[in-house]
Amino acid sequence: MQIKKLLEKMDYKLLAGSLDTEITSLVYDSRKIKPGAVFVCIAGTVRDGHDFIPEMMGKGAVAFVVERDDIELVEGFTYILVENTRIALAELAAAYFDYPAEKLKTIGITGTKGKTTTTYLVKSILESAGIKTGLIGTIESIIGEKHIPSVNTTPESYIVQETFRKMVDAGLEAVVMEVSSQALMMHRVAGFTFDIGVFTNLEPDHIGGNEHKDFDDYMHCKSLLFQNCKLGIFNGDSEHLEGIMKGHTCEVETFGYGEQNDIRATNVELLKEHGALGVKYHVNGLVDFDVEVNVPGSFSVYNSLTAIAICNHFGVDETNIKSALKNVSVKGRIEIVPVTKSYTLMIDYAHNAMALESLLTTIKAYNPSRLVCLFGCGGNRAKSRRYEMGEVSSRLADLTVITSDNPRDEEPMDIINDIIVGVEKADGAYVTVPDRKEAIKYCMENAQDGDIIVLAGKGHEDYQEIKGIKQPMDERELIADIIKENPNIKL
Repeated sequence: MQIKKLLEKMDYKLLAGSLDTEITSLVYDSRKIKPGAVFVCIAGTVRDGHDFIPEMMGKGAVAFVVERDDIELVEGFTYILVENTRIALAELAAAYFDYPAEKLKTIGITGTKGKTTTTYLVKSILESAGIKTGLIGTIESIIGEKHIPSVNTTPESYIVQETFRKMVDAGLEAVVMEVSSQALMMHRVAGFTFDIGVFTNLEPDHIGGNEHKDFDDYMHCKSLLFQNCKLGIFNGDSEHLEGIMKGHTCEVETFGYGEQNDIRATNVELLKEHGALGVKYHVNGLVDFDVEVNVPGSFSVYNSLTAIAICNHFGVDETNIKSALKNVSVKGRIEIVPVTKSYTLMIDYAHNAMALESLLTTIKAYNPSRLVCLFGCGGNRAKSRRYEMGEVSSRLADLTVITSDNPRDEEPMDIINDIIVGVEKADGAYVTVPDRKEAIKYCMENAQDGDIIVLAGKGHEDYQEIKGIKQPMDERELIADIIKENPNIKL
């Protein structure tokens, strides 16, 4: 196509060359340049794409999209000046893939917690109603039967648009995706308008380093979604609701426990039977029926309310919603592994103190005989996380089993010793079992009737990273192997 086709909805200035320039591909990664490409010069935190222009010329690029007007213009090449090349990449990608978002119902979910679970809930409900739905998130992207492991919670804008295109080509009608604060800050979801934007909750996270300078910046970036959607669905109970809604341009709908919300949960009860945990409640307001969810805790109520609010706008009937919520399971998010009725064994991704405290507090409300928490911490990461997680587990769990997570370039015992420093700040009992499989085996061998055993930190991950190598390790497979290798183990 000619480059002017990509620019038809954009503001730009032609610095040199011709808009009739024929291009073969749209590229933003210098390692993926091809002859005939238009190269979008992204100024990153480490490298500036503008510095690669001479090299890209030598590899066949014919046009450049830039945000600097001080670059050297070489005859025979086309240069397009824009205000922001990240926004331009999103807009160019939308045009390059022929505006696929216009052919999908797009749902974007932002918030500190609950994004992953809610996307799966929504996908499950919509598909149960016959609405073919794709998913983009932390764990994977799903296009029909195809599952693609994720690198980022929200991929680069080019990948977003490419994925949308594949979804349209596969006959999908809707897409639900996680939208991180980083994605909003870096314009990865520019170039189209969401049909529905969703806010789950907000807590201090992703602050410092190359992320957000402070909480206000974090909240501001989250709020940008609601300047880029038609309908905003908000957690009306959040203390940060006003900050998230600041500058919004969308219609507003709310959910939560409070009477002021459009969709409300009442008569909430915790469910615990035969090793399974869940919650049931009545939802009223814009809808009116009883709900049962096989995932425990108050945040499960919020996640399911979010899904109900979204799916209500698709006209999904009560039966489909209730059935999907009762049967949904999300890999690595309070995922109960059914091994026995005498105790509960679950896997969760909680890998920082805030998430672990939320998880353990939720589980304690079910009054287990004992709450056992197994976890480790990642190597080459802040030591403070180790102290904080250790203290949280020691304070809330009856027994902490300290083991290895992703040690990366560190020695596992060095990490474990740091965790012990935190554990000993509280008064909980603890043991150390460095090998993760042996640690899980220890928990199962020593389980007591009515225990809830939480395997925290790995969640959906199916590997363990040691010395730069990701070695296969899936906790579900470890559990199955332990049972197979130890026929007399307590079940």
